[in-house]
Amino acid sequence: MTEPKPRGGNHRVTAAPPTPDPTPAPPDSPEVPPARPRRRRRALWWSLGAVLLAGALAASWFALPIRTVTVTGNVRLSEAQVRNLAGLTPGFAWPYYGAWRAQGLRRSPWITAAAVTRRFPDTVEVRVTERVPFARLQQPGGRVVVLAEDGTVLPGAQGVEALPLLTGWGPGRVGDALFVARALRGYNVQSVEYTPSGITARTASGSVWSGDLRTLLKYAGALVQFPNKQIHIYPWGVSVQE
Repeated sequence: MTEPKPRGGNHRVTAAPPTPDPTPAPPDSPEVPPARPRRRRRALWWSLGAVLLAGALAASWFALPIRTVTVTGNVRLSEAQVRNLAGLTPGFAWPYYGAWRAQGLRRSPWITAAAVTRRFPDTVEVRVTERVPFARLQQPGGRVVVLAEDGTVLPGAQGVEALPLLTGWGPGRVGDALFVARALRGYNVQSVEYTPSGITARTASGSVWSGDLRTLLKYAGALVQFPNKQIHIYPWGVSVQE
């Protein structure tokens, strides 16, 4: 008879904790030196550039002065006066001369137009158009000034005694007086007088008056038709007196 095999009992088996894999130690990292700031380099370059620029400007100032100046178109203003108005002082550097130096030409009452041209390497050309004395104006205080056709006062004008003399009183009508002097210049007008009632133009051989500019111009030919007479022009007709 065979003996039965003993039954095995239940045994609790506890799993062993996992063994962690060995982690290799990180290699030693080399130390990185701190980056040098770039601002110092930029500041250095800017400083160097400023020094070079200043040197170039100084060199151009002395190396390229204005040596030749030509002035044309001036009649009553001298060449020296035009040069002074244009800011062309001796030794000024050609590269830096421009319109900002020539503002005196624009401000001068004698100059109605001006053109300034630079020509490399050392030449400046100035061409001006002057105003021309046209009439004399007796101001309310008695002072006599010289006017151009556009009414601009021209100081220091010489040799103007033969120009028409504009006089008057009341509301300012200098513009009307200038208009009559221009319109009747072919009649050799010697004077124009304005009053609140009208304008009188006098020539060497007579005078003509009218209260209306259009009527005056329309019948101004009466100065030739009736020489050595005093002519009054009205809207309804013409009066001729000795």
